[in-house]
Amino acid sequence: MASAKKKSYKASDIEVLEGLEPVRQRPGMYIAGTDTPAGLHQLVFEILDNSVDEAMNGHADTIDVILHKDGESVSVKDNGRGIPVDKHPKFKKSALELILTTLHAGGKFTDKNYKSAGGLHGVGSSVVNALSSEMVATVLRDGKEYSQGFSRGKPTSKLKSKSVGGRKTGTTIFFRPDDKIFPKTQFSSKKIAETLKTKAYLNPGLKLVYLDEKTKKKETFHFEEGLAAFLKDELERKKISSFIDPILIEKNDEIDVSLALVWTETPREEFYSYVNGIHTSDGGSHENGARAGIVRALRNYISVHKVQTKGLKIGAEDIREGIVCFVSVKLPGDRYQAQFQGQTKSRLNNPEIAPLVESATKSLEQILNESPSTAGLIVERILLAARARAASRAASQSVRRKTGISHRLNLPGKLADCSSNKPGETELFIVEGDSAGGSAKQGRDRKCQAVLPLRGKVLNTIASPKKKITENKELSNIISALGCGAGEEIRLDKLRYGKVIILTDADADGMHIATLLLAFFFKHMKALIDEGCLYIGKPPLFGVFPKGGAKSQEDASAKKKSGGRKKKGPFWAYSDDELEKIIKKEKLNQPRIVRYKGLGEMNPGTLWDTTLDPENRTILRVSADDEALVMDHLQSLMGSDPSTRYQLIQDNAELIEVDV
Repeated sequence: MASAKKKSYKASDIEVLEGLEPVRQRPGMYIAGTDTPAGLHQLVFEILDNSVDEAMNGHADTIDVILHKDGESVSVKDNGRGIPVDKHPKFKKSALELILTTLHAGGKFTDKNYKSAGGLHGVGSSVVNALSSEMVATVLRDGKEYSQGFSRGKPTSKLKSKSVGGRKTGTTIFFRPDDKIFPKTQFSSKKIAETLKTKAYLNPGLKLVYLDEKTKKKETFHFEEGLAAFLKDELERKKISSFIDPILIEKNDEIDVSLALVWTETPREEFYSYVNGIHTSDGGSHENGARAGIVRALRNYISVHKVQTKGLKIGAEDIREGIVCFVSVKLPGDRYQAQFQGQTKSRLNNPEIAPLVESATKSLEQILNESPSTAGLIVERILLAARARAASRAASQSVRRKTGISHRLNLPGKLADCSSNKPGETELFIVEGDSAGGSAKQGRDRKCQAVLPLRGKVLNTIASPKKKITENKELSNIISALGCGAGEEIRLDKLRYGKVIILTDADADGMHIATLLLAFFFKHMKALIDEGCLYIGKPPLFGVFPKGGAKSQEDASAKKKSGGRKKKGPFWAYSDDELEKIIKKEKLNQPRIVRYKGLGEMNPGTLWDTTLDPENRTILRVSADDEALVMDHLQSLMGSDPSTRYQLIQDNAELIEVDV
């Protein structure tokens, strides 16, 4: 095999992409790919969003969109203020040219020109220019018509102007996608029309006129009812019937919030969310706020009116079952800069928006109080869902696990199983490391308690693809030990243990491992949480042995068995504050204090008495009343986008103690 020739690597080898060349070299960073219809149509919607921003801020009331005869070029025209054409004082070129040829150039970075806007990065128009073989911008303002041509991100002509008189203003953008970038440049007339219709729903009073020159079909979208009309249309389109009229909630306070919701007979819940007119297909904090607020309002109503639930436990999923809800928020740029996930804006990441939307839904309770007949129908729907879920739960719990030899042969090698076959009395402790596993295996009740030690920190499943998760040995061991499968294939009737207890060290590392495990169970085995099978064990951080007393828990137990005089203690503390309180309360003089750095440092007897013994231990059942909010927090803290974590650290830096 011939060896590669050694080449020098110098400063001259470093390339700097200037202007809009980065967009042409890596278009996938700015749009949803070039080989999909979504990426091509995003060009139309980037230009359209700029016109809608003018309308949202009261500067336009009509937008015309034309799909030309060739099906490969589009014009978007609005009657807004018109893009400025005077020279920029710093860059010495017209604002029009600057906006269309420079990334991150625009008027939406502050609230001086736009109270709220969907386009916040100053990227959209220039990206469309960069990816178009031809673009022509025409501006009406100051009694003149200005025009300039562009191609592939660069001007092809100088800014021209002519007097037209009158007071008309507005901007028209014509563009043709570059066939060197896009394999297919034919637009879908249907997709454009559907998007225009959606924009009209989200902006009551705005008129959107669409003309397909090839078919000569002209449509006008104009809805004064806004979201309520949107909801009715969606129900009709999907042939879903509702037993109540749509409920409309609007609040214009710190942010503008609009919700339209209805309960149906379908078993699913459907949420559609929008921010400044942009569809957030992956939801985000505004959608999570709506989910939490709706649940809270219904729970308050049920509690205040003392609705007889007949022992049913009503979960958040019961309240939201069958709901169809549209959520739209408009964020003022002076207070809340929308933090979207990527240029495609599929998810809103602003954590502070969730409580604002949740607060807006408080009026739902008042609406229900004013319409008892509607409230009664909704509550009956919720109780029906709760009964069905309870029946399903009872059916799965009545089935006992199978313990055949063939199944036991597939169990993880490090699993110390129990002898009982009854899930109602068995427990699995997931512990941190072989050392802790050794103590737990010796100290446990072998009849009903199993122990599975893990090696180190498990995989972060929130930021990992499914394939990587299935290949991870530690997580595969957990799935094998439980025997019920994971993901969509999970079957609780095959669950081998009635309780699954996460037991990690009582320090920061232990909490981190517990968090990673909780994320795994929530995302891939959430049925265990829903059924109340998942717990977190709380081992003590300190052992406090009074002076002159037993030196260990084993010594205390031995004295008790031999009839010796029982000394005070030992005591167990779970934090520094609790340690101080015990010493003061018990008036202990020079007690011996043992700091347990890990479960492996506890001898088996101590571990049994403090953490494993059902009579004395403390375990916390894991629940998730608001699943969407939990997932939003997990995405923020453990997802692939680090911006939220960075902001969290910045906001709380002064609270963090660093040991230098």
